[in-house]
Amino acid sequence: MPDPPDHLATVGAIVDALRGLELGPVLVGGMALVVLGSRRITRDFDLVVAAPGERVDRMLDVFYDRRLELAARVDAAGSVTATIANRRVAAVRLRIDAPSSAYFLNVKTGLRVDLLFDFPIQAVALAEHATRMKIRSHVFEIASEQDLLRLKTIARAARSAPGDAEDIAFLESRLRNVT
Repeated sequence: MPDPPDHLATVGAIVDALRGLELGPVLVGGMALVVLGSRRITRDFDLVVAAPGERVDRMLDVFYDRRLELAARVDAAGSVTATIANRRVAAVRLRIDAPSSAYFLNVKTGLRVDLLFDFPIQAVALAEHATRMKIRSHVFEIASEQDLLRLKTIARAARSAPGDAEDIAFLESRLRNVT
């Protein structure tokens, strides 16, 4: 039986490459909460990055070289239902649509990485308060608890996902215990 995929190593390499492109990746969302000690179960990695602009092709190379493809369709539950296998088509799609976020999926391993392009808070602003943390052999910038709470509050107002209230309670509890 083959070893299970090491998603953390893959995401660490992605973060390193995005940092090399000066996109300033900051880990947010459920995985950031897990790093802080939440018992939350999450299936993806969320990163706020600077808008890629002219670096879109090199940014796509980071994902496609690791067999993650741009999502073409996402259903109401947030699951990717179709991807774009051709990176040139993906580049055209990102340029034309100019989305505030993009989702990447490795169809075989199930690894999903969501990018938020300076949305809803700019990556540089999140990086100012972020905690630098080494996890295994990769360094991640983890959004501060205050910024994670701001992001969760914004997300809850926009979508009201089932776990949002629990995530907010977790962060508020941590912030109360710090002060």
